[in-house]
Parts: sequence; structure tokens; C-alpha cells
Amino acid sequence: MSANSNMDNYIDIMEEQERVLVFDHFTRKDAWDLGHVFVDLIGEKQLPAPICIRLLSGLIVFQFSGDGTNADNQYWMLRKFRMVRDLEQSTLLSVAWFKKKGETLESRGLDRSRYADAGGGFPLRVKGAGIAGVATVSGLPQTQDHALLIGGISRYLGIENPPRLPEDALI
Repeated sequence: MSANSNMDNYIDIMEEQERVLVFDHFTRKDAWDLGHVFVDLIGEKQLPAPICIRLLSGLIVFQFSGDGTNADNQYWMLRKFRMVRDLEQSTLLSVAWFKKKGETLESRGLDRSRYADAGGGFPLRVKGAGIAGVATVSGLPQTQDHALLIGGISRYLGIENPPRLPEDALI
């Protein structure tokens, strides 16, 4: 399979993830509960990854930074939040589209100091309403950051087999 057809396949998988991982509602209590699902998942896998859940306004409604994380992770999560908020898709999906089209943050008019072209941000969509918030993680390779988000959101929503990228996906 060519690199281009692989990228097309990865894009299809990530677009399907965003169609499937949709909430019926998303309140601050939902953010709290979802955040704790992430904390449990991070603990089970012993990952050095913080989690941040923000409303579209930017208000942080849940945040956890465990052992092995630092202030730099906070900066990355803020930049990933902006990317999801403004492009209305996961950061890894944006990265894949950029690569497929030969684009960069700069060619899209996005300041690298304010936006991150790295996986680890995912939109929290509500059926019939659109994006209510953004979940971000940082500290792992970008496909692992993305997989952590898919794992936590699917666990919270009770979706047993969400679409998943291959573990060796190169984006």
C-alpha cells in the first residue's frame, strides 16, 4: 500500500471516530466523569500523560497532571485545544490532512506558538448541537496521545469497538 493510500485510510478511520464518538449531552458533570475515566485509564497504563477538558470558551472544566508530567504539557494542551476549536476536528486528523495536501500551520495562517500540529486533541461533539468542548492529552507520541483519547471517550460512552488506527500508523 502506498503512503498516500495509507494516509487516506487513516483519514477515513479518524473521520469515522468523530462520527461515532458523539455525546447525547455534555455538561460539567459529564466533563468531571469523563475526566475520571481518563485518570483511571492513565493509571491502568501507567502513562505520563496529563488530561485537560475545556469548554469551547476555553474554560477548563477538568484537569489532571500525574507523575511524569510538567508545565510544558500544559502549553502543548492549550495549543492542541486551539487547533480543535478552530479547525473543528481532532488534531491528528488535521495533521493527516495537512500532510496529504502538503500544507503546514504557516501555510494555513496559523501561528506555531499558538497552535500544535500534533495528535492529542479531540472534539467533544453533542448530537444535534456540534462541538461542546475539547479533550486534550500530551506527553506521548502523537498517535498514542490520540489513541488515549479514543480509549477514554469510547469507554465513557460505552462503545466497545470504536474505529482505531493501526498501532504502527505513521502520520
